[in-house]
Amino acid sequence: MKKKVIAGIVLAVVALSLVLAVTMKPGGGNAAGAGSRKGEVGIIYIDGTIMNGRSGGGLLGQQQSSEEIAATLREASRNPAIKAVVIRLNSPGGSAAAAQEISAEVGRLKKSGKIVVASMGDTAASAAYWIASGTDKIVANPGTLTGSIGVIMEFYDLQELYGKIGVDTETFKSGPYKDMGSSSRPATNDERAIFQAMIDDVYSQFLEAVAAGRDRDVSEIRLLADGRVLTGRQAKELGLVDQLGDFHEAVLLAGNLAGIPGEPYTVELGPRSFFSQIFGGAGANTFWAPLWSSLFYQQEASQSLHLR
Repeated sequence: MKKKVIAGIVLAVVALSLVLAVTMKPGGGNAAGAGSRKGEVGIIYIDGTIMNGRSGGGLLGQQQSSEEIAATLREASRNPAIKAVVIRLNSPGGSAAAAQEISAEVGRLKKSGKIVVASMGDTAASAAYWIASGTDKIVANPGTLTGSIGVIMEFYDLQELYGKIGVDTETFKSGPYKDMGSSSRPATNDERAIFQAMIDDVYSQFLEAVAAGRDRDVSEIRLLADGRVLTGRQAKELGLVDQLGDFHEAVLLAGNLAGIPGEPYTVELGPRSFFSQIFGGAGANTFWAPLWSSLFYQQEASQSLHLR
């Protein structure tokens, strides 16, 4: 009987949380009459690791879909009421291809005449910085963790472990490099050269994207692109961030750049994850983000290039 009561209480709390998450949307506090609005600022949240594919989450973190974000950006470009967009970033990074897809859509959104401002939360590093660099302005908290401009690919060499537990592998392949990155043997020198060439190429693309977005020379960005993580204040001093401030200040800046008088009306765009709706992005994206991103990168290393 006690177990049923406890289960009922838990379900009631979850249901109440979902109701509050749906009803208490950002922008609700400054809503004005539809006829008196001079334009809206759309809010797009990017929470968690940025990857291709569908969004998903678990207890240790979540994956944000580049396709869903791109679709939301296109939605904003087609909405005449939206004059500016704030992209709220809470992400340790992700894949290069996912960052490129979102950045391309940010560029199209700007060409449509919308102002785009990046607002950095706890973390906006690597792939998240790639995306932010293409916006009109970047606003970061002084304590935000950002930067980390670089590319990484990791593999496990489990040959000795397999030997200890009596596991053996036999590989049949169509070419000498088809099993590159196999965990059952160390990489050859030729394979290391191929992997490094891939890293160098994507790294060059990263530098070019940041340099273009920040209106800087590639050689200037290269000096800062050694993988180091920066605070928001350090990034501001180095010219990687435009302004120090919180999310509200980013919204005000976006409205001002778009010519919206007073405090702009905000509207949330796109889907948000279960964790973000209930906990406002806390927990899964703050405390666990560094641990989860590390585990995720190692798990997915054989499948794509990652930025962190």
